[in-house]
Amino acid sequence: MFFTDSYQALRRGERLLALRYFVISILTLAIIGLPLSFFMLRRFEASATFHPERAALSGLWRAPQNAEEVWFKTADGIKLYGWLFHSKTQPAAATVIYFHGNGGNLSYCDWIGDALAARGFDVLLFDYRGYGRSEGEPTDERGVYADADAAYDFVVRERGVTPDRVALYGQSLGTTAAVDVAARKTCGALVVESGLSSAGDMAGAIMPWLPRFVRGWTKNKFDSVAKLPRVRCPVLVVHGARDEIIPVEQGRKLFDAAPEPKQLRIIEGAGHNDLSIVGGERYIDSLADFIKGSIQPRG
Repeated sequence: MFFTDSYQALRRGERLLALRYFVISILTLAIIGLPLSFFMLRRFEASATFHPERAALSGLWRAPQNAEEVWFKTADGIKLYGWLFHSKTQPAAATVIYFHGNGGNLSYCDWIGDALAARGFDVLLFDYRGYGRSEGEPTDERGVYADADAAYDFVVRERGVTPDRVALYGQSLGTTAAVDVAARKTCGALVVESGLSSAGDMAGAIMPWLPRFVRGWTKNKFDSVAKLPRVRCPVLVVHGARDEIIPVEQGRKLFDAAPEPKQLRIIEGAGHNDLSIVGGERYIDSLADFIKGSIQPRG
């Protein structure tokens, strides 16, 4: 009996000791791992969010022949620079506001302005604060949204375009700006090209080992999935099947979050920045057809 009681006591002691070591190990991992995860997350965010380029791609800041240089101010007083392309047929079917990605500046995407102008649209390309000739420095997502609002207000208030004849077209990080505006303001169409579903999802794609609850600790949320249900215009989501930067699953997630009417187009063989190259003229034609089909006919 004595030996039995002693053995059981010893086993209980071993279990308590093992439990103690387990708890200490978990606490140690939490104390070390969580701050490290937070540090890695914020470091990734700081390095990945904004990559502005001040210089024009050609070396000279000169608007294309069928575009005019424009300036407009944000609500917090930052002057933004843009090119307004004029439709090669009049009247324009709609005015497209193009929101470029997180790198370069508007001179890197003048081709889209020219291509859409040739298909009957006025097109505004503009730079966010800190990009190209625009004043200021990149700050956070609030700055991006303020700049997007300023572009929308310039088209509607200064150029007199009725809101339902405004199409918003975002690419990559620019999709977050386009979705944010569309969720709050009236517009005729929304194109989401190579878009991210949220900053947390991007963190998970880059650092899959990061715990899910840590991914939400990003400073910038860029949560387009949460905003898309509030959009009240037709939505087109396009994504490259081989997107090497933003996984195609995020494009599908955006599509699932959008209300009807909506369309999803996965471009086979395309990556993040080459949808128009892989898709060719038919790709641009399909974008133009979607926008024209979404905009209400003139009365």
